[in-house]
Amino acid sequence: MRIDILTCVPNLLDSFFAHSILKRAQQGGFVEVMVHDIRDYSVNKHRTIDDYAFGGGAGMVLQIEPIARCIRGLQKERDYDEIIYLTPDGELMQQHMVNQLSLKGNIMMLCGHYKGVDQRVRDLFITKEVSIGDYVLSGGELAAAVLSDAIIRLLPGVLNDETSALTDSFQDNLLAPPVYTRPADFEGHIVPEILMSGHEARIEEWRYEQSIERTKQRRPDLLKP
Repeated sequence: MRIDILTCVPNLLDSFFAHSILKRAQQGGFVEVMVHDIRDYSVNKHRTIDDYAFGGGAGMVLQIEPIARCIRGLQKERDYDEIIYLTPDGELMQQHMVNQLSLKGNIMMLCGHYKGVDQRVRDLFITKEVSIGDYVLSGGELAAAVLSDAIIRLLPGVLNDETSALTDSFQDNLLAPPVYTRPADFEGHIVPEILMSGHEARIEEWRYEQSIERTKQRRPDLLKP
């Protein structure tokens, strides 16, 4: 997979992709992540990429010209399965969406900033609009990082134990069950005996029951048909 991220503040993403699982995924050749500075595609010597909104109002708007030049330049090099715009008014990011995106080959992500992008960018180039929650951030960089992380960890070979991702919360509309590690006894708080029994079938049954109970208590909406 290749992920191209378009942003006007590329340094915000440097550290995120330089550590832990995301770093190993790139080093292992499972994914290539490229961050592009929209200012490099500015149409003037001052590298300006924003302007006042037609009709007035507070805040600046990202111009269409530098974004169009960047997108079209990348499209000359490869075909993209999705061109995603990270925006608060997009489709709410959920696990089933991430699962589908993890099957793609090439994905482009556009990070909004200021009051957003010229609507014509969305009309002409964007194939999918995604929100990571009902709140507003300073820009789409954090949202792009969150979406990238969720996708990359699902790629075959990225996690040491590939079954780990299949037992995460939301994969089957259930929250994950509680987990424990050593010591078995911490100040009188004991790990459930079933988990130390070695009886695999009974352990899986216990975990499933715990998942259902936790989902009922914390996210009953997930159990609705």
